[in-house]
Amino acid sequence: MNKVSVYIIAYNEEDKIAAAVKSALWADEVIVADSHSSDRTAELAESLGARVVQIDFQGFGKLRNDAIAACSHEWIFSLDSDERCTPEAAEEIRTIINNSDAADTWYTPRRNWFMGRWIKHCGWYPDYRQPQLFRKGALIFNEADEVHEGFEIHGSVDHMSNAIWQFPFKDLSQIQDKGKRYSTLGALKLERRGVEPGMGKALLRGLWAFIRIYILKLGFLDGWAGFVIAFGNFEGTFYRYAKLCERKQEWQQPPDRS
Repeated sequence: MNKVSVYIIAYNEEDKIAAAVKSALWADEVIVADSHSSDRTAELAESLGARVVQIDFQGFGKLRNDAIAACSHEWIFSLDSDERCTPEAAEEIRTIINNSDAADTWYTPRRNWFMGRWIKHCGWYPDYRQPQLFRKGALIFNEADEVHEGFEIHGSVDHMSNAIWQFPFKDLSQIQDKGKRYSTLGALKLERRGVEPGMGKALLRGLWAFIRIYILKLGFLDGWAGFVIAFGNFEGTFYRYAKLCERKQEWQQPPDRS
């Protein structure tokens, strides 16, 4: 029987980490890659049998590569702290890793719960974000990417049938907090790539993000939840480009009138 490691990235997730770890206890090893949380994230994870490794946060690409390096087994399954591995997905993973003809990397569908309902549109289902099951060495992340990290696949690719669950936001404050953090990281990524700033560009990019999710990806069929998701993407995109302007143009403070 082949063995599998599950790694979970976390930072100040004491309200989510226990459920995430519990959903992965079927695995041969559970590692929580913590970036020096100031709450009880590490304590709770260890109490459930997970091995906690502390990794300085220098962008999500490097964080994931370091978490993979900490895994002991040939097969690795990645899980975020707001995700839950379902029994059906766990059973499928066991079947895959013990199949000698299995592909090297596997995309995993995700079902997202938000504002009291399963989201069926908005690009949130099946929501193949990145391969989550893979052989060690088959997936390498771009360490230069601060957020929305790129990756390289070495080997064959396939898709799992059974979905995991994601609970991305406990409440609306969390969607605002995540948007704030990710837009700041996104501005750094844009700057590194040499993107030219512009407030007009920020507005147009934000509007396109809203239209793409709410209309083209049928977010309006998810009711108010779909609207909030699309609006959150408008805000995140707008402020990502606006923060790039702020960094590049170095807006001055008002003059001292005294």
